[in-house]
Amino acid sequence: MKQNITTLHNRINELGVAEPVIQQQGLDRIVVQLPGVQDTAKAKDILGRTATLEVRLVDESSEARSAEQTNGMVPFGSERYLERNGQPVIVKKQVILTGDNLTDAQPGFDNQTQEPVVNLSLDGKGARIFKDVTRENVGKRMAILLFEKGKGEVVTAPVIRTEIGGGRVQISGRMTTSEANDTALLLRAGSLAAPMEIIEERTIGPSLGAENIAKGFNSVTWGFLVIVAFMCIYYMVFGVFSSIALGVNLLLLVAVLSMLQATLTLPGMAAMALALGMAIDSNVLINERVREELRLGASPQAAIHAGYDRAWATILDSNITTLIAGVALLAFGSGPVRGFAVVHCLGILTSMFSAVFFSRGLVNLWYGRQKKLKAVSIGTVWRPEGAAVPATTDDKA
Repeated sequence: MKQNITTLHNRINELGVAEPVIQQQGLDRIVVQLPGVQDTAKAKDILGRTATLEVRLVDESSEARSAEQTNGMVPFGSERYLERNGQPVIVKKQVILTGDNLTDAQPGFDNQTQEPVVNLSLDGKGARIFKDVTRENVGKRMAILLFEKGKGEVVTAPVIRTEIGGGRVQISGRMTTSEANDTALLLRAGSLAAPMEIIEERTIGPSLGAENIAKGFNSVTWGFLVIVAFMCIYYMVFGVFSSIALGVNLLLLVAVLSMLQATLTLPGMAAMALALGMAIDSNVLINERVREELRLGASPQAAIHAGYDRAWATILDSNITTLIAGVALLAFGSGPVRGFAVVHCLGILTSMFSAVFFSRGLVNLWYGRQKKLKAVSIGTVWRPEGAAVPATTDDKA
């Protein structure tokens, strides 16, 4: 069961499914949840197949040749399998290599015939065995068999022309591009330790999750609007700049998630709402730093410059520590936890760009045109009682 669950994890990751849930139920059942899968038939086919690879030598004896042609008795120590065109091949029972010796399997095309093939990479042990066997059996045929649910098929049985070293093997034999991709996926992900059958299947449509999705979007929307209202009231024009930067941050985050073809689930929406609150924190630090410089008597232009420069170190430190926590969730979490961590980490990166660089560009665009800037609109600059008021700043704007 544990081996099958591990193999299913590998296969589902190859399918590109976001936030899969794979867990054991009872003694002999595994529950698999695949959010965002469009082709359910292909997913079931990939998950249920028990593909294993074996490399054997073809029996070249006269009895084997006669058995191939007349469908007669198979010699002792050999077995009969069919090629994809229906032609029988008598192969020896001794297994030279198995799928356990594979390190990678990738689909490709033959350089000469341009037919779809599967390129295999063997580990050190497999490469040595394959090199020795090919050197000792030049001129003989070698069969590559693929077993699925106990049924074996000869994918290809080429003649060994020369010694093959380097640990690279090519499988070809009347495969379509889709079959080459699926075969490579199954071999790369590993074989199932025991065959499985799908006993129950449920497809949850968008109507059942529509309410939760609407609540998730509403939470993000209302959180955004409340933050914008607070920032505009408390920091005035600088609050407007911060709100625009926050909107750009949300846009960048959604764009990156779309580019990665991520499935936005409820944990992802929660991380997005959290990202909004954390993103505005950087702008609060900047605005308060600008206020502090104004309070100390700096000119508006100098206060803006110093506010962004001196707040950057604090923003960087706080975001890096938060990013470390997000990376830990991404590395050690699974399922919904990883989905939350992905949006969380991306939100930190986009917020650092929008809150610092984009908002600074807006401020410079708005106030940089004025040669003699006398005041900035950043709300009330609180000062201790009896402190002198600089002539170049406004208490309220």
